[in-house]
Amino acid sequence: MQSESARAASAAEARFRIDAPNSQPRSIKVIALDRPSEAIVKRLATSVWGNTSFLTTLASAPPRDAPFSMRGWLADLAGHTKILVDEIEHADLVVMIATAGESIESTSIIGEACSLKRVMTTGLVVTAPSVPAAELSRSLAQLRPWALMLVVASAEDYIADMLMALRA
Repeated sequence: MQSESARAASAAEARFRIDAPNSQPRSIKVIALDRPSEAIVKRLATSVWGNTSFLTTLASAPPRDAPFSMRGWLADLAGHTKILVDEIEHADLVVMIATAGESIESTSIIGEACSLKRVMTTGLVVTAPSVPAAELSRSLAQLRPWALMLVVASAEDYIADMLMALRA
C-alpha cells in the first residue's frame, strides 16, 4: 500500500497543485510582551520582512477590575502609540513574543481582541537553560489560553526561522 506522502507526490495528484504564489500577502503583527523580548523584536525588525509590523507593549496590563483604556500601552518601534483593535483589524496573524519568567499580563488583552476579531495567534516563548522550569511553566500558562500555536524557543535565531515559516 502506498503511503499518503507518496500518493500526494504522485503525477496523478500533481494536477491538483497550485503552482502560483498566494496572491494575497499575509499581514502579520509581531508583538513583544516584555522588555527582554522587546530587544529581540527590535533586532528582528532590522531584517527585511514582507507585510509584517513590529510592536511593543509599553506597560503591563492593569488588574481585571481596574479601569483600562486601549490607548497608550501599545507602540510601534519608533515609540508611537497604537490602538490594538486598529492594529489587528486587517491582520491575518498576531505573533506574541515573550521571555520565560517575565511578567506578560497584556497577553490576555491581546488574545481577547484577536479572538473577537477572529485573528489567528501564535505565542513564542524564549527561554534559556538557566531559567527554572516553574518560570517557563508560568509563562506558558499565561499564553496558552490565547495562542492557537505555542512554541518554546531556546534561541533568538529560532524565532526568525519561525517567522519565515509563518510567511512573515
